Amino acid sequence: MATFKKIGFVFLLILGLTGNVMAQQGSSITFEKVISLKQVGSPLVSPDGKTVVYSVTSTDWTNNSYDTEIWLSREGGAPMPLTRTAKGSSTSARITPDSKFVSFLADRGEKNQLYIIPVTGGEALQVSKDEDGVGSYEWSPDGKRLAYTKAEAESKKEKTTKERFGAFTIEGEDFKQSHLWLLNFHYDSIALAGQVPCYPVKKDSLQTGATPPAKPHDCFKLPVARKVTSGDFHVTSFAWHPDGRTIAFNRQPNPLINSSLRSDIAILNVVTKEVKTLVSNPTGDFFSKWSPDGKSFVYSSSLDDSTTYFFKNNRLFIYDTPTAKSREIAQTIDENKNVLDWNEKGIYLGALEKTKQKVFEVDPKSGKAKPLNIKLDLVNTLAFSKNTDVVAISGRNHADLGEIYTGKLNKPLKKITANTEQIKGWNTPINEVITWQSTDGASIDGVLLKPRNYDASKKYPLLIVIHGGPTGIDLPDPTPSYVYPMLQWVEKGALVLRVNYRGSAGYGEKFRSLNVRNLGVGDMWDVMSGVDFLAKKGMIDTTRMGSMGWSQGGYISAFLTTNTNRFKAISVGAGISNWVTYYVNTDITPFTRQYLQATPWADMDIYLKTSPMTNINKASTPTLIQHGEFDRRVPIPNAYELYRGLQDRGIPSRLIVYKGFGHGINKPKERLAATWHNWQWFNHYLFGEAEPALPVE
Repeated sequence: MATFKKIGFVFLLILGLTGNVMAQQGSSITFEKVISLKQVGSPLVSPDGKTVVYSVTSTDWTNNSYDTEIWLSREGGAPMPLTRTAKGSSTSARITPDSKFVSFLADRGEKNQLYIIPVTGGEALQVSKDEDGVGSYEWSPDGKRLAYTKAEAESKKEKTTKERFGAFTIEGEDFKQSHLWLLNFHYDSIALAGQVPCYPVKKDSLQTGATPPAKPHDCFKLPVARKVTSGDFHVTSFAWHPDGRTIAFNRQPNPLINSSLRSDIAILNVVTKEVKTLVSNPTGDFFSKWSPDGKSFVYSSSLDDSTTYFFKNNRLFIYDTPTAKSREIAQTIDENKNVLDWNEKGIYLGALEKTKQKVFEVDPKSGKAKPLNIKLDLVNTLAFSKNTDVVAISGRNHADLGEIYTGKLNKPLKKITANTEQIKGWNTPINEVITWQSTDGASIDGVLLKPRNYDASKKYPLLIVIHGGPTGIDLPDPTPSYVYPMLQWVEKGALVLRVNYRGSAGYGEKFRSLNVRNLGVGDMWDVMSGVDFLAKKGMIDTTRMGSMGWSQGGYISAFLTTNTNRFKAISVGAGISNWVTYYVNTDITPFTRQYLQATPWADMDIYLKTSPMTNINKASTPTLIQHGEFDRRVPIPNAYELYRGLQDRGIPSRLIVYKGFGHGINKPKERLAATWHNWQWFNHYLFGEAEPALPVE
């Protein structure tokens, strides 16, 4: 990380350690400390097995951003930082097929460009100089070419139209298609680019006449990419065939989010530019990995399901190129599956199993899956070396932060990072997974956070924190946060319950389907039965309870606001207040149609039954509403509708709009502000405190 970033971080950390400790009464862990925690991920192993690279994301308070850089460990040694992009991040690391270089993307003043740096360290060299910037990219198997995507440039006609008529947009028609481009790579040309001037006419400063034709080494320039796909379609992800002569890619009509429903899989001949469609079912098909011999590939597909794919399991298939036939695999894994790799030993998948994230090995011939015995509660990513049996893993145990491990699958892994050291000495909460029966008998899990000095004879205030999705999941975590100061509330003397309500991931397709045509209603059963479960155990003070959540969690909190008076305060983050308002404004209209199984015009009753606004006249709970100004996923009319309904009834309510943000709060300063807003709101209504002012001095 650049020096000025460190100075900004240290200054604000000192500020957090002084003024904010007093303001955050009862807590030793400041909000700034939590927001400043570094995260590691995206590990890769070089083909020769000697190098592991991974990303480290840190908080850049000076620039109000999160900075991602690439770190490297050689032969299991102590990791070191490899990249330092001063104003921005270094992302999308790849290791060249010869294991000599790490490539990455960075904007260093010329839009997003490709760079390489030796695995032994040194200065990064620029590889591309594309005036429109580089999107995603991959090396060819022989390392002599790169393929990348980029969006089409603005046409002359578009520029002229804007100059004459100003800026306007036509819904569903304003987009830029992305296509594939090929870039040749030769290290000497890259290293020497710009060292000898390249004149448009072959004359030098000592001659007036024409010089002889320049020799190949007389002038070195960065290579220029050539476009290899064209047409009225949009390229998303892609992968080189093992022989390097073709590229499989996912193609859809346009980049709009709902267009993925019509994605298919095509293959490109990089020499002739011929494109052939391989898989084209009525709904989305998505390429994952080639087999090692290149004769097959694994892909996911909804086949002809256009009405339930939001909550049904994804399905995986192997496509055999000689016969052009597909067969389904891993059908016994009752969850969404993520393809990690396909190598000589088999296909490797990641999938949730309740509050564990596991890796499964699939036999390509039989399609049967078996879990691997990896000694971690959560395996996020598993990366294999192409030519050795070395692997790299990002993951953690429930009590730790994420770490990077390396080694061999059947032997103890070596942890090469020390990320968890960041919270050494912190008074983090105890995480306990509890289970109870909901109103309709469904079994519901939740993660209960308790103080380390928990006293079973006491009754504690309770704060419910509800995840988004609905196909998200809450997992045991020593530092859960986002914009909710859970650590601080537990340390202050409260319990926090994170509910994995019906519809959550990790519990199978049947469980994820339990809130179809039952949104809000069934979710409230799960939350309130969890409250009753804790109350019967004598653990909570039911006169001091609050609830909060973001996105779908915000919707459930809004539903609680208008359907129960058992909470002292509620916070609605980017939540849905009216399914009709949501349906006509969101960028993912199929979501509503699938969960409610109707449009508003076909079945208004189900929209009314599941909308918080239907029972606004029953609302009595003080409610904080938080929303991003430019949210397309849950558009801001939902926030204004709930706020106006509460205000008209004289219910204490506050709407805070975070300027310039979409669906998430993805900058540290505004995340700090949103955390403070929740701290103020609940401390006032649950703990009877005067709302503390924001610590601006």
